[in-house]
Amino acid sequence: MSFPSPRATVPHTRAAAASAEAGIAAAIPGRPRRRLVGMGWRCAGALGAGALLYLSFPPRPLWWLAPIGFAVFALVLRGRGLVAGFGYGALAGLGFFVPLLSWTGTYVGPLPWLVLAGLQALFVAVTGAGIAAVSRLPGWPVWAAGIWVGGEAARSRVPFGGFPWGRVGFGQPDGVFAALAAVGGPALIGFAVVLTGFGLAVIGADLVRPAATGALIVRHWGAWVAVPVVAALTALPLLDVDVGDTGQDSGTATVAVIQGNVPRLGLDFNAQRAAVLANHVRRTEQLAADVAAGRLPRPDVVIWPENSADIDPLRNLDAAAAIDRATAAINAPVLVGAVETPPSGGPRNTAIRWEPGAGPTGSYTKRRLQPFGEYMPLRSVVRLFSDKVDRVRADFVPGREATVLELGPAAVGVATCYEVAFDDTVRDTVRAGAQLLAVPANNATFGRTEMTFQQLAQSRIRAIEHGRTVLVAATSGVSAIIDPDGEIMQQTGQFTADALVAQVPLRARVTPATAVGGAVEWVLVALGAVALLVAPARRALLHRGGRV
Repeated sequence: MSFPSPRATVPHTRAAAASAEAGIAAAIPGRPRRRLVGMGWRCAGALGAGALLYLSFPPRPLWWLAPIGFAVFALVLRGRGLVAGFGYGALAGLGFFVPLLSWTGTYVGPLPWLVLAGLQALFVAVTGAGIAAVSRLPGWPVWAAGIWVGGEAARSRVPFGGFPWGRVGFGQPDGVFAALAAVGGPALIGFAVVLTGFGLAVIGADLVRPAATGALIVRHWGAWVAVPVVAALTALPLLDVDVGDTGQDSGTATVAVIQGNVPRLGLDFNAQRAAVLANHVRRTEQLAADVAAGRLPRPDVVIWPENSADIDPLRNLDAAAAIDRATAAINAPVLVGAVETPPSGGPRNTAIRWEPGAGPTGSYTKRRLQPFGEYMPLRSVVRLFSDKVDRVRADFVPGREATVLELGPAAVGVATCYEVAFDDTVRDTVRAGAQLLAVPANNATFGRTEMTFQQLAQSRIRAIEHGRTVLVAATSGVSAIIDPDGEIMQQTGQFTADALVAQVPLRARVTPATAVGGAVEWVLVALGAVALLVAPARRALLHRGGRV
């Protein structure tokens, strides 16, 4: 009489056990319902996480909501599969980008706004899948934070040159993390915020299981790293520690920022280009009168906004005469935001150095052009979504060099409007010798929305990152003078004519962030990339019963 070997019965035993388990699950009618309820809560949590991140951004000073949002996101993603991570990431992305980018639909309707928000949410969806994939690794908050930085790095570069708007670091100019900009730029700020949020989530979960706390602390060491990091960052402003050493080392300059305002809101404000130019001439002459009366000091440098001279002053004698009159009145070089229309080639968005008695003596041409605003990719396709596409009649021609212009005693680097969102564009300008930064901007096409405050926050982070005074000159506001610590010295209201005057430091030394460039970001991205490679190998070993 023979008996079957134990080895031969194992598959049947496993199959029977699986069948029995399935039968038990089917016999419990509440289990599918609980599963659906749990999924519903996670969907709500993902949307809520995105909403909390949005609410942390300026103009609200609620920077601390960002780590709370990421704590919620961590609880949603922990232990989920790739598909679930993608879906929950998409919901979080929509919860963030739909309200954050609402200004893009101000005068063109909701469709372009929602398409852009949806595209950006796809990056968060892929990031969510990656975070879910590594969420079972020891120390996973560290690797997950690196994956988040990788997602931001990707969407800051593709498509059409990228769209860095909404990077976590840009929402933290008032927070305890802001000082990290001088070490590693917005990428390091974002890493710290995400690590803190994910770490808080894991620590909170560990602390409700005190019997296993010791073992869990060892397993979740990455989460517990966040606690001293937060404590150290919080202590920096209390100890008055200046990471970037932002005192002046090349003297000072008295600067003026002119906001002339625009005749009316909307996409067609440039139809009154002569009026926009006249407004800036008039406000500069008024400043000159205040200087002559002793009410304000005479500026060494005057900054006008982007598009303050949309009538090409190099080809239009009336426009040139008006600018000559303003510079003669103030008796200082003026950086004029102009649209040049040369006989050949396309238009150019330039900042022209205009000197009293000498006229135009140098210029910078904007290098990072705004897709769908200054040039129109996929014109025939975009026309299907918006009839505003043909307002961009000719594509602008980008500049090629990080030109630094000498204006009075200051070497001024220019990051025109959209350019301030791009790490390399600003960094190249500082490395080229800029002692202070000018950000000429035109936000009139976005009305009274949060866009101008979001861009102002970017300028504040750039000031800390590179240890430079930043002068924001906007046609309709908000214009500001920002010191090298990222603090706003003066600012205007929206849609008012105004002038700001202040003495500011000139800097030649560079911060660690300027010196190392994008190396910090790439190291953080590499952390996430390595974890993504390790996670499936570890799962395979565990599946085979191996030890890791």
